[in-house]
Amino acid sequence: MNWLIERFQIATDSAAFIHEDRTVKYKEVVAKTHAFLEEIKSAGISKDETVVLLGDYSPEVFCLMLALALNGSIIIPLTKDSVVEEADILDISGCEWYIDFSKGELRGNIEKRNFGSNNALLTSFREQEGAGLILFSSGSTGKPKAILHNFDRVSDKFRKLRQPITAIPFLMIDHFGGINTILSITANLGTVVTVSDRSVANICKAIEHNKVELLPATPSFLNLLITSGLPNKFDLSSLKRISYGTEVMPQTTLDRIKERFPNVVLQQTYGLSEVGVLSSKSREDGSLWVRVGGNGFETKVIDGILWVKSDFSMVGYLNAPSEFDEDGWFNTHDVVEVDGEYFRILGRQSDLINVGGQKVYPIEVENVIVGIENIRDVAIFSERHNLLGNIVVAKVLLEIPESVESVKRRIRKACLSCLAPFKAPSKVILAEGVLHNARQKKIRRADS
Repeated sequence: MNWLIERFQIATDSAAFIHEDRTVKYKEVVAKTHAFLEEIKSAGISKDETVVLLGDYSPEVFCLMLALALNGSIIIPLTKDSVVEEADILDISGCEWYIDFSKGELRGNIEKRNFGSNNALLTSFREQEGAGLILFSSGSTGKPKAILHNFDRVSDKFRKLRQPITAIPFLMIDHFGGINTILSITANLGTVVTVSDRSVANICKAIEHNKVELLPATPSFLNLLITSGLPNKFDLSSLKRISYGTEVMPQTTLDRIKERFPNVVLQQTYGLSEVGVLSSKSREDGSLWVRVGGNGFETKVIDGILWVKSDFSMVGYLNAPSEFDEDGWFNTHDVVEVDGEYFRILGRQSDLINVGGQKVYPIEVENVIVGIENIRDVAIFSERHNLLGNIVVAKVLLEIPESVESVKRRIRKACLSCLAPFKAPSKVILAEGVLHNARQKKIRRADS
């Protein structure tokens, strides 16, 4: 990580962070990082010890993370909205130190926990050089997976200096995409703009006030952005690029984004915590076909499933068998269509709904329903059925109140006009709240 600190020193007076209207320059980032490094050494945090860092993006949290990496620590970033319960996280990874920045302090509270772990992979990793990074995923079965990365390898992806940009790190600090975004912005000597919460209004305000050029977001958030009408109430003309990922984008939503932001480049991104974030290029603005790969990545498709080989892959799971084959290829479990060098991602295998032996992908049904009048958002999922095995269920969020019978009639009519009958929802549920989690990612289940 020393190379990153050295790079910061060539842009000492440039703005590294704009955090709650407080500007922090790169020379301050360097000074804070060195100060934190001395502090953690004085506290007794040794190389290879596991350190939980609870907080969200701020200059101080970033500088402490860099200091821990320089110290050779194993960092476990968490937020209050982590997808996995903290008790489960600590049970899997251990926690020798706990640093709490969750209240927004300039200095975190360092606490010795002495809750170690005899995990075999961690023991092996400690014998190597380099800092560690542990991230958690709920996994397709709901069982949390602990993903161990070599932090130095993760950051090495950004050694090549590119054009600086002002951007908002939309994904959270305990998400690989969030770590990837903040390293990308700072390694290229850009400006990180943080927000106190990721509501549509706050994001729009931050874009207008700070002339943000890049908005990385999820399709669920972009759908909220468009349906809220707020883009018409703020000056968002500084935006040059909107990138989207972590879930499949409905074509209807993408069309609306393109119509509202005709001069903004729309870029689909692709990555997984296990292999990193691949370079990507959409075939054209408004297209869901994307080419992914880039330096350090290879891709192939086997039986309609995308496989990735990466120079930036995880060390392994702490609590699950490896999903890499003997040649280093990772099964993403993402179903794709192929057109030359471009892919169209249909969804995870685990999202597939089997209706009487027929396949239904939630995104193809959501794409129809989200374009229906009075429907703000929709989540498609399955429900067990004695005869068919499963049926398709639509949970919808309305603009204004309407009876469920009326909504169901309109949904069935729209779906039957362009989809096979078995894909049309047999059941409709009216949502009482948003259909996404704190990460602005869609929740596909009845109790969301």
